[in-house]
Amino acid sequence: MPEAVPPGFESLAASRAYFTQESMLAIETRRRKLFIGLPKESSLQENRICLTPEAVKHLVEGGHEVVIESGAGEPSKYSDHDYSEAGGTIAYSPKEVYEADIVLKVAPPTLEEVELMRHGQTLISALQFGSLTAEYITALLRKKINAISFELIKDPSGARPVVRAMSEIAGSTVMLVAAEYLARSNEGKGVILGGITGVPPSQVVILGAGTVAEYAARAATGLGAEVKVFDNHLYKLRRLKENLGTQLYTSTLDTFALSQQIRRADVVIGALNAEDGRVPFMVPESMIATMAPGSVVIDVSIDQGGCFETSEVTTHNKPVFRKYDVIHYCVPNIASRVPRTATNALSNIFTPIMQEISQNGGINEVLFTNEHFRSGVYIYRGSLTNATIAKRFNMRYKELGLLIAVRN
Repeated sequence: MPEAVPPGFESLAASRAYFTQESMLAIETRRRKLFIGLPKESSLQENRICLTPEAVKHLVEGGHEVVIESGAGEPSKYSDHDYSEAGGTIAYSPKEVYEADIVLKVAPPTLEEVELMRHGQTLISALQFGSLTAEYITALLRKKINAISFELIKDPSGARPVVRAMSEIAGSTVMLVAAEYLARSNEGKGVILGGITGVPPSQVVILGAGTVAEYAARAATGLGAEVKVFDNHLYKLRRLKENLGTQLYTSTLDTFALSQQIRRADVVIGALNAEDGRVPFMVPESMIATMAPGSVVIDVSIDQGGCFETSEVTTHNKPVFRKYDVIHYCVPNIASRVPRTATNALSNIFTPIMQEISQNGGINEVLFTNEHFRSGVYIYRGSLTNATIAKRFNMRYKELGLLIAVRN
């Protein structure tokens, strides 16, 4: 016989007052509204801007304020109207833009622009070691700002996303440049970049096995050219062969082998990465002198000192010169040749960074929590924190980790 249930027990058991309940605690929010400034680039070679109108719209809808100097987007084919329609504020003087808490800029600011900055601001821009001066670093130190080089910023995988993106663009673009200047219309050798049935393929030599080399080699082999890659890092050469998935001539920077290949080459591309502030190998003038008239040399590393003894900095307006009747293309900023593509790539990187800064409560907080982002900092609150810069200009520097640990 079933046991009798005491009167009132059923209603007591159904009461939620005796159930285990979740504790409703207040969630602390550290989100911070950002004030971002996009100045107009004053550098002759620079056509990019850090954020597209779509990115500006996304940030403004998230509660942030973005001010853009009038005309800043025009080289990338973005008008003031595009930015104002996205919710950005159009400023008609640099002074208005440099009132922002975070200044997003592609080229480093000039000394005149640095004077417009104020204590406590954050500057995110390129550093450009090749043209860096002690005067520039001293000016930033005097302003006591946070200066971050976007070339040095790393992602969680340890890669440098901005360098990677711009290198992909440069690698793809250099082969288009090479094809253009090989043509007879530009007084080149008059050969096609690649190959056709019954005709030997054109010869392409690439110094370096990084991202630029990977994309240049992919474009050249796709056209049918014969590509040879030289680098002293065997792991880079191995990775390049694996990534391309094709038979590829690779070699260390052996002087004899390199001289033989350069002598026969139609195109030579210098894409070695700087180590300790300088390119590890330079092709001597005597090697360039052996190349056939109308051959093309493209020095992608010119902003770091160059890969060729014959290299001289050129501009987008006058991109080439001839030496030993060899065409030299030595424009430091190849990505600016296709600024709209480059701007979209930069915007894809900087928009999440701005969101992360906001979600963490500001630049100081994101530096404390994100060790990858810290890799880009070279000045923090008026103190130099980059050992390479300090060594180059014989300056004192402080460990960033210690400065952040004792932050107020």
